[in-house]
Amino acid sequence: MDSHQLIDLCATLNLHAIKESLESRLKQARESKLSYEELLAFLFQDELECRQQKAFEQKVKQAQFEELKSFDNFDLRRYEDKTIQAIRQIMAGAFLTQKQHVIIMGPVGTGKTHLAQAIGLLACQKGKKVKFVRANELLLEFYRSRADDSWDKLFNRYRKNNVLILDDFGLKSLSAEQSSDLYDLIAAMHITSSLVITTNRKIESWFELFHDPVMANAAMDRIINKAYRIVLEGESYRKKFTPKFDKESDK
Repeated sequence: MDSHQLIDLCATLNLHAIKESLESRLKQARESKLSYEELLAFLFQDELECRQQKAFEQKVKQAQFEELKSFDNFDLRRYEDKTIQAIRQIMAGAFLTQKQHVIIMGPVGTGKTHLAQAIGLLACQKGKKVKFVRANELLLEFYRSRADDSWDKLFNRYRKNNVLILDDFGLKSLSAEQSSDLYDLIAAMHITSSLVITTNRKIESWFELFHDPVMANAAMDRIINKAYRIVLEGESYRKKFTPKFDKESDK
């Protein structure tokens, strides 16, 4: 059987990475006098790496990040030592296996959404199912789902995520319906998944957002007691990119 027949077999068996690398690997085997076992190991490794990369890309697509952000371009130097230490603990990834939550607090422009999406990308790299959504958009989705009786389907789709990133939580007070939706989701996910929440508010003020104080206490108790808390402070990133105009020329 020649290499062309082997390539056809790879295509039939959906071994696409091996199909692409087969000829170069056969050449490498001849030149380096590889054993059959070594050649097979290289080929299987090619296939595995390709499949892992495709799986990762699919998870990133499903996460629906606003931007593809990573820790590689996240400037830790601008934060205090205790904040850097907390972020490094997150970067180690233990919170995923322990199913702990992450609360990221700070003023506008201090890197909250960047950090949240970097955490999400890390989770994708570790094979986790991730979803990024702004908190208000999530609640709007639940509201609209009642119109066509798709609430249960939507709820189950969200609760199946290993990591749910709620961005900009607390911009508005919650109605009774919104409070109930958010509580139900938190109650369903707090043991089996990790919630990553970004907010401009201090945790103490979260309780007043909920329509029902009893529900607020129950929801917050589930999150706060098993969460990393990261406070981002400092000058806004966005100020660095704000155009500066000459006052005289702007007249």
